[in-house]
Amino acid sequence: MKVLIIGNGGRESAIYQALSKAGDEIWITPHSFGINSVDIPVTDTERLLQFADNNKIDFVVVGPEVPLVNGIVDDFTAKGYKIFGPNKKCAQFEGSKKFTKEFLMRNNIPTAKYLSFDKTQQAEAISALEKFSLPVVVKADGLAAGKGVLICETYDSAEQAIIDIFNDTFKGAGETLVIEEFLDGIEASLLCFVDENTIVPLETARDYKRIFNDDKGENTGGMGGYSPNPIVTEDIKKLVLEPILNGFKKENFDYRGVLFIGLMIKDNTPYVLEFNVRFGDPETQSVLPRLKTNLLDVLLATADGNLSNINLEWDERCSVTVVLASAGYPKTYVENNVQISGLDLVDKDVIICHAGTRGETIPIVNGGRVLSLTALADTLDQARKKVYNQIKNVSFDGMQYRTDIAKS
Repeated sequence: MKVLIIGNGGRESAIYQALSKAGDEIWITPHSFGINSVDIPVTDTERLLQFADNNKIDFVVVGPEVPLVNGIVDDFTAKGYKIFGPNKKCAQFEGSKKFTKEFLMRNNIPTAKYLSFDKTQQAEAISALEKFSLPVVVKADGLAAGKGVLICETYDSAEQAIIDIFNDTFKGAGETLVIEEFLDGIEASLLCFVDENTIVPLETARDYKRIFNDDKGENTGGMGGYSPNPIVTEDIKKLVLEPILNGFKKENFDYRGVLFIGLMIKDNTPYVLEFNVRFGDPETQSVLPRLKTNLLDVLLATADGNLSNINLEWDERCSVTVVLASAGYPKTYVENNVQISGLDLVDKDVIICHAGTRGETIPIVNGGRVLSLTALADTLDQARKKVYNQIKNVSFDGMQYRTDIAKS
């Protein structure tokens, strides 16, 4: 079977490696270092369809959120292609935080209290801050590459966050914003496969959003993570998953793909922070290496509405993933043809996922989150020690990473 993966970040690299175990012909786009790739932007649907036609692609897997929100699944389906990912209607769950909050409230799914405002209501939004205790969360409504959630310790910083969002700091994501109460608890990530009648959770994970140790600094797309996350019990899954699936059915969302549920668990009660409509990054790099079931079979069954026939089997070992980012991330990043060295020295059983890299024969830093390394071991502590020991082999100018991922 010929498979096209749309997207070339660390998440898509992990998907590529998992699918390649089946021996199928796998393509990835845009260009990615060291693997079978073609250089077509993820938003250029016309060229992607042309490539699929010319290369007789059998199955398409969409990684990132932007093409999903733009409706790429609808476009490929209209041309007769089998494709993994939610349609445009369902992709609104990531395209609009307000949309998701309203769904959660309608279906009595626990979530933080909130208010939403559009760009014409800046003064009202600022006045509403006094209704929330500190810290308070201000969120750009639209897609902001994982950086549109601002946790504000003072009302002055919250007011500035509102002004910045409405002044288009997040490049089109700020026509509307959400002000939300801050929930203090333990954060967790739950990825699920979903089709029309079934929701199947993957193994649990946790990620680390802030750029610096001890959750300091700005939000990022994710600086590392681990799996499993013992805080997510079967009871907690049941409290969240059943009302979500019932809500999808009641409101006629034919959701087919991955649903990423961001949770805050407080006093054994799960509160839904957000939905994403695709695999998380870097959660995918932690979770997929533990999946023993053939991933292609799972993705095809989900797209076909046959998910109930799939039984997921998991490696009992723990995994720890650490992201290596470029200098200046998440504000800016430096390219300057910086070469990456030492990848050939990393133990073969440690999984390397390329994200912000380019080059044909020598990997070059292309900015942002550059690489992730994932190690598996019998215990979380052993996996942590293993991955950090292997990171010592890798270097590039300006390389930064957290040293506290999975630290007890």
